[in-house]
Amino acid sequence: MIELRSEEDFLRHAVDELDGLAPEPGEEALLDADRRRMQGAEKVRADVSRAHDALSGRGAEGQMSDALRWLEEADGPAEGLFAEAITTLSRAMNELSEAETLVARNMDALDFNPTDLELCEERLFAIRGLARKHSVQADDLAGFADGLRARLAALTGGEADLIGLESAAQEARAAFDAAAEKLRDARRKAATRLDRAMAAELAPLKMERAVFTTEITDAAAGPDGIDLVGFRVATNPGAPSGPLDKIASGGELSRFLLALKVCLTGEDSTLTMIFDEIDRGVGGATADAVGRRLATLADGGQVLVVTHSPQVAALGAHHWRVEKHSGKTETISRVVPLAASERVDEIARMLSGDRISEAARAAALELLNAGKTVA
Repeated sequence: MIELRSEEDFLRHAVDELDGLAPEPGEEALLDADRRRMQGAEKVRADVSRAHDALSGRGAEGQMSDALRWLEEADGPAEGLFAEAITTLSRAMNELSEAETLVARNMDALDFNPTDLELCEERLFAIRGLARKHSVQADDLAGFADGLRARLAALTGGEADLIGLESAAQEARAAFDAAAEKLRDARRKAATRLDRAMAAELAPLKMERAVFTTEITDAAAGPDGIDLVGFRVATNPGAPSGPLDKIASGGELSRFLLALKVCLTGEDSTLTMIFDEIDRGVGGATADAVGRRLATLADGGQVLVVTHSPQVAALGAHHWRVEKHSGKTETISRVVPLAASERVDEIARMLSGDRISEAARAAALELLNAGKTVA
């Protein structure tokens, strides 16, 4: 508030000072020209007075008048010999008379009161002083004053609005706190439900001894409330719990994420769930358990799985093989649907590599038959 009051005082003083002087664009140049004219007027007037005397009847005009009279007197006896000269001299005298009139008229503009010079210099120096003070050009002072006036109006008007804004801020804060507490309560209830669901979901994935806990801690107030939500796990009895991404191994993390996705999806059968190598890091019986959970999940919706595990692939209702072909200028990937016989060879390849043995085919067929039993 002290800073605002100080700024208001400065603006008010500056505006009063500028309004009192009321400078106009271009005024400095006019004042400077008037000052120079009045400073040099005395010498200039003396020179102009001498010029006027030289042009008047006491000077050139009188001499030319005498010359014209003498030529006119001589032109008769000379039988018009000087007629052209008389005409030219008459024109010159007309021009000379006009010049004398103009000089006499403008001599009046050189008359000034010494007080006028003092007033002119006083205003000129005041304008230049304000321009230096505010670091602007003299011609910009009027616009600068408008800007200060607008700032002052906004500042004084802002003070009137400040109380209302503070009240609105307090009301908004109270509403936020109430909403944040309500959200925290809903999160705690949801966390309890999620922990129970995860415990039930981990058992079929051969992690029945793992403990999953949703942790809610205080966080700085923000768009998401006042909570920080995290997942903690303990994978073995007696082992300390820790953050999910720090404690779980690769295979364990895959199964935790699968269980989380299942729990958070709920019973919404309209969703299509996509799992990209969710079985990474697991094999054998654990891979079979993951595959069986995915197959059960597919009973209530559509499940797409990208996998390198033959145990998981054998449990799918449909099988596509992704092929990549590289040419001279481009690489093309294709997704090829496999028939039943082709599935046997593909799963056998997944079991044994590029060289498919009869033993691998038999193992693949056994996996596929076991998958039909699950289905």
